[in-house]
Amino acid sequence: MATRDHETGALRLLPGYLWGRRRTLLGFLCFLSIQAGVYWLYHLPSEPVVYTFVLTVVAGLVFGFADFVRCARHRRTLSAMIRSVPIDDRHLPDARDPVDASYQVLVRKLRDENARITGEQDHRLGEMNDYYTLWAHQIKTPIAAMRLLLADDRTDPGALGQELFKIEQYAEMVLHYLRLESLSADLVLREHDVWDIARDTVRKHAPIFIGSGVSLVFDHFSMPILTDAKWLGFALGQVLSNALKYTPRGTVTLRPDPSDARALLIEDSGIGIRAEDIPRIFDRGFTGANGRSELGQKSTGIGLYLARQVLNRLSHTISATSEMGRGTCIRIGFPDLTEP
Repeated sequence: MATRDHETGALRLLPGYLWGRRRTLLGFLCFLSIQAGVYWLYHLPSEPVVYTFVLTVVAGLVFGFADFVRCARHRRTLSAMIRSVPIDDRHLPDARDPVDASYQVLVRKLRDENARITGEQDHRLGEMNDYYTLWAHQIKTPIAAMRLLLADDRTDPGALGQELFKIEQYAEMVLHYLRLESLSADLVLREHDVWDIARDTVRKHAPIFIGSGVSLVFDHFSMPILTDAKWLGFALGQVLSNALKYTPRGTVTLRPDPSDARALLIEDSGIGIRAEDIPRIFDRGFTGANGRSELGQKSTGIGLYLARQVLNRLSHTISATSEMGRGTCIRIGFPDLTEP
């Protein structure tokens, strides 16, 4: 049965083989034609002429058959590799010429590139699964709080509003997390004033300011920049949420940097960040000592990471300074993109 399959496969390969060797066959026929022309011009006897032609054709058939068998084996090996997933390039047939060798180099490069892309996709999928798992647990907290508040007839509507705002924040965060990979296609860069974007962000967080009793210091200023208002507002919201989370009482201040007219400072008088944690607070999933404290038990370690990713795509900068027990200062810089 296997022999019949091989024979059938060889017969199917024959037309393609002949077409692929058409130049060789044409050259062979031209060679025979030249021979015939020379013999005819010199009026040689027919017997040696026929004998020479027969030997030439037989030799051509022998070499052609050997080449066809080698080609059939080559094709079977490649067909077996195509059916195997993933392709193992260690079983590639030996290269018969420089062109075959070049194709094998190309196959190996494509294999390596495919492995790299697959690895990146697996890594991103793992990160996404980890984040969604954490997100699903975290969003249950405000939902459970709302259920308890709804069960109490004396519930203050403001308390419900705070929990609803937290749910909205979680929903907005996960949507922006999904869009982060295609952020460049979603950007609309125009001239905006940082004051207007910051004012809208503060208004959105008004329920948290009111409910927590944290004071806001936010005097009017003007800072025109080239940016995307939606994405910058999202990044500012993550920084502001973080400041409110770790400031149980005190103040949050938004103001221009006195030493740089193109930088915004978001300062809080909260619990602060340990010096050894500051270099990592913008890393994905990092919560540090604060994340394990009572105030940070609801921390996902994703807010400041998203803020940095967004600001980097906008060609803005973000950095942090802090002192334990005295608060944290986040600095967002807006380099002039119109300068050469």
